[in-house]
Amino acid sequence: MSSRGSEAPVKELRVGVIGAGVMGSNHARVLTGLPGVNVVGVVDSAAEQRARITKLTGCRAFATLEELVSEGVDAVTVAAPTHLHHDIALGCIAAKVNVLVEKPIASTVEQGHEIVHAAKAAGVTLMVGHVERFNPAVAAVKEAIKGEDILSIAITRVGPFPPRMSNVGVVIDLAVHDIDLIRWFTESDIVEIQPQLSNAVAEREDIALLQFRTASGVLAHINTNWLTPFKARNVTVATRGKYVMGDLLTRQVTECFGFQRDGSYSMRHLPVGHDEPLRAELMSFLNTVRHGGRAAVTGEEGVASLEIATRCLEARTQPAEKRHRK
Repeated sequence: MSSRGSEAPVKELRVGVIGAGVMGSNHARVLTGLPGVNVVGVVDSAAEQRARITKLTGCRAFATLEELVSEGVDAVTVAAPTHLHHDIALGCIAAKVNVLVEKPIASTVEQGHEIVHAAKAAGVTLMVGHVERFNPAVAAVKEAIKGEDILSIAITRVGPFPPRMSNVGVVIDLAVHDIDLIRWFTESDIVEIQPQLSNAVAEREDIALLQFRTASGVLAHINTNWLTPFKARNVTVATRGKYVMGDLLTRQVTECFGFQRDGSYSMRHLPVGHDEPLRAELMSFLNTVRHGGRAAVTGEEGVASLEIATRCLEARTQPAEKRHRK
């Protein structure tokens, strides 16, 4: 006998999106296709952006956050420019609205802490949009190294200069993804940093070679730039028993194992899912809103990654001994 008739219906959530740029448009597109989601509208101060998002998604558009909140929303995703995250998130939290904030959580660590504390005090869900965790290739790497003694991690995230970028460099735009992944893979804090930054053709740093040591002793390296004429996103993790290589664009993950004294070893391709990372991320956020529990990427985790990125930028003007956490 089927139990379908006894299944509880999915609670409909009224959701809004803040920001109608590239990322906000993607949020709106994905949300309109999710079951049990009523996209109340998208907020953007620019009239042309509002017109565009309505034409693109069919969603209503509002000029202010207050207009959206007055319509009644359970949750919002914040995809506005980073310098607006703090005020928008606090405004939503004050209205008892659950919030997903795109990475980085805020412009400064102090602002990030304020958002975290406000969400805790209000009892609302706060999640940070580190979407790379939801990349099926990243998930496959994470699964492959579960329980392994990790020795080192190397991540390459390079590509051409993005025309839309103006107020941050590669550390905040790109490397913060991988700082989060290093912390997530190792389940350990980063305690030492050795950054090398350069402004080759852009106003802000467009080359970054970042070296880290975690509290658990793992050595990690990030190579990122806006000088490579093509995109590349690669992760390699060395453990005592395995060497795992992941291409985050092609979503191919390969595992080397069974190392022998003569230098021989075995190799296999690991199964990788096909989910759209943003869809998986938004579904995770809304599931936490519905059922409670710990967000997949907590506010504290978002602040911790921002803190490391900020220390990398500040290290340019600090003596070496200041780069180590006491």
